[in-house]
Amino acid sequence: MRSSAARALEAERLDIVTERLETTPFDLIIATNILPYFDDTQLVLAMSNIGAMLAPGGIFLHNEPRSLLGDLTAALGFPFEQSRRVVIANATGGAAPLVDSLFTHRKARSIPRPLGFSFTNVAQQAGLTARTIYGKQETNTYLVETTGTGVAAFDYDDDGWVDVFVVNGSTLEGFAPGQEPTNHLYRNRGNGTFEDVTSAAGLVQTGWGQAACAGDYDNDGHDDLFVTYWGQNHLYRNKGNGAFEDVTARAGLTHAKPRWSTGCAFVDYDRDGRLDLFAANYIDFNLSATPTPESGLCRYKGLAVACGPPGLPGARNLLYHNRGDGTFADVSEPSGITRAAGTYALGVATLDFDDDGWTDIFVADDSNPSALYRNNHDGTFTDVAIRTGCAYSQDGRAQSGMGIAIADYDRNGTMDIFKTNFAGDTSTLYANTGDGSCDDRTFAAGIGLNTRWLGWGVGFLDLDGDGWFDLFLANGHVYPEVDRLKSEAGYKQRKVVYRNLGNGRFADVSEQLGPPVTTPKAARGAAFADFDNDGDVDVIVNNVHDTPDLFRLDRATPVHWIGVKLVGRQSNRDAIGALVRVITADGEQRQEVRGGGSYYSQSDFRLHFALGKAEVIERIVVRWPNGLQESFATVAVDRLHTLSEGTGTR
Repeated sequence: MRSSAARALEAERLDIVTERLETTPFDLIIATNILPYFDDTQLVLAMSNIGAMLAPGGIFLHNEPRSLLGDLTAALGFPFEQSRRVVIANATGGAAPLVDSLFTHRKARSIPRPLGFSFTNVAQQAGLTARTIYGKQETNTYLVETTGTGVAAFDYDDDGWVDVFVVNGSTLEGFAPGQEPTNHLYRNRGNGTFEDVTSAAGLVQTGWGQAACAGDYDNDGHDDLFVTYWGQNHLYRNKGNGAFEDVTARAGLTHAKPRWSTGCAFVDYDRDGRLDLFAANYIDFNLSATPTPESGLCRYKGLAVACGPPGLPGARNLLYHNRGDGTFADVSEPSGITRAAGTYALGVATLDFDDDGWTDIFVADDSNPSALYRNNHDGTFTDVAIRTGCAYSQDGRAQSGMGIAIADYDRNGTMDIFKTNFAGDTSTLYANTGDGSCDDRTFAAGIGLNTRWLGWGVGFLDLDGDGWFDLFLANGHVYPEVDRLKSEAGYKQRKVVYRNLGNGRFADVSEQLGPPVTTPKAARGAAFADFDNDGDVDVIVNNVHDTPDLFRLDRATPVHWIGVKLVGRQSNRDAIGALVRVITADGEQRQEVRGGGSYYSQSDFRLHFALGKAEVIERIVVRWPNGLQESFATVAVDRLHTLSEGTGTR
């Protein structure tokens, strides 16, 4: 190494666990007598940063013997090459020479194989042009200005094309009359464009919007809409003529004082055929009682930032039982929902974790253990997250959970859980073992290599059509102030896309995809749906102080697929909680119809299965939310099928 290069490296001092140099990658990185002092978590963070700074063909030298490092470097693309016994001595004398092993790794120069899929951001030409406003842009005073809003993808007018509802926010400074931001409902015209029908639909509403979830709570064949707020939540009944009516008060969902409600989901927890309603809550928030950054009490890496959630009073989650007469009863206390181990709830998703035919609920908590509400079949729930191993990180820490994705990613027949977390931490992948517990596979699956991004919206979807669920993560920091720090990825951040390798591991293919995936945005909610009805799943992302993204997925080579839309008759009409099994010569795939999910968002109720190498479907098996199981045979591929309860073979 040239002396000039040596001097340049000597001048670059950084904490390799938390920082990386955003410069031209290095051809040589040496880390001797440093890595052995790191614990496993610190080692993962350090290797992620080293991997990002090492140029293709570059060499990494170290003297750390742990096998974990070998696993990490192999996953990052600079595997072990050779080791040598060396003598480490000071040329000017001093301490006695040391004999140690020096390990050499080399980063591959090979060009990765084509992915076979790509994204195009078509939001602007599609007409999704309204900006989402949420807090101030440069600095924020309170945490309520940071969390952003969600998005719902559902077919409100029943024309077979998925529409979009974008939740909007506000600012503490307020707006001139008539200039306030409002939520937006976009009707899918079916030709690649959307029409803003907010006013005609009766959905103009200002305030601190949070999440949106959809569901046909009155079983009239038209999906209704629930929107959470810091303030008063709203339930909108779909009248079936293109318009909604606000039935919040009539339904018994008003509350005496403002609440900071967050994620939500419709769920038929008692299997009576009517959709009930779950609403997570974050903080019992009081502006006058909350410290400001100027108090000096709240700092992030030396920056004065908005305070919380630790130190602020946590709020309790809510469960409303559908009485069947258009009204709901608050059963939060008798159902056991308020007795969760953690608080500061954000993302919500329904799932049948133990595969008993009764819907459970998973909640991502911020700075607290997550909650897994197990359905006890008698109208009550028990939070079993800690007991099952789904509450903490692999090293036993409470994480700052945001968004949730649920899928059988390893095709072992159980629903697994993926959770996005705060910057400086990994996302978390809990593999459902099938015996009532979670196995944290974050590092084993290759997910633990990314620690820079602050994740929000997330979803499992099959991008390349091989029959294995991949991952899409929307990211963005919570504090605008981090743009002053060189050690942070910035307030606006790129998306992350993981490709499922089919062997229990994922590969980060974000850089290979390039823009728009790598285009930085301050993203929050994300929903997943086949907006153009071409047989693959697209992504809508709600960005803070920006317009939405609509990522159209395109595959280089068409693959066979099948879409399934369920219509409940005895069960709830949306069939939320149903399990669908598609069986081919290539094996079996399982998906659930889900309430909520991602971060603050609702995805399409229609299920899409890419068939990989299979060309024929042997049968489809549906377990309806009320427990009825039916089979459907002679099902053609490459089209959407509507399956009604009671029309299959029992």
